[in-house]
Amino acid sequence: MRDQLLQRVAAGHREAMSGCIERYGALVWSLARRMSTSQADAEDAVQDVFIALWRNAGRFDPQIAAETTFVTMIARRRLIDRSRRRESRPSTRPLQDAAAMTTASDADPMEVEEEVERATEALAALRPEQREVLRMVVVDGMTHREAAEKTGMPLGTVKAHARRGLMKVREMLTPSRVEAGRL
Repeated sequence: MRDQLLQRVAAGHREAMSGCIERYGALVWSLARRMSTSQADAEDAVQDVFIALWRNAGRFDPQIAAETTFVTMIARRRLIDRSRRRESRPSTRPLQDAAAMTTASDADPMEVEEEVERATEALAALRPEQREVLRMVVVDGMTHREAAEKTGMPLGTVKAHARRGLMKVREMLTPSRVEAGRL
């Protein structure tokens, strides 16, 4: 029977984790490459898997499964979790990219110009910090966290400004309000 590395990792032996990486690195790497979108993602996934192995080594029971099976199971679960997180994230493509992907529309140029004018007026009616946050998030494609770091505002404040700003713009652009403004 091979030496049980995971039991030694769980017991806190310093050299055990290095031995675990050496013994199972190729296995984890091959799984990560197969289930990752890029080499960089696979490298991150391998690190994630070995951290999970280090944290869960105490759960390993040689009476239930072989060490290789346990490592494979942990790796597979972590890789599936990473894949699901990646798929559930919304696309954060900057507005310029989205505009470039659209084709010439059949809309009347005057109608488009009016819509742009109404949207510009709605944005101008926002508080300056709401306008700044919306520009960063919607136009520049930043995440809320990136906008918070750039502005120095707390993350919750950035999220609140984005939400309230979008709600106000939507309220100002609703058809009933727009129609009432034309009469």
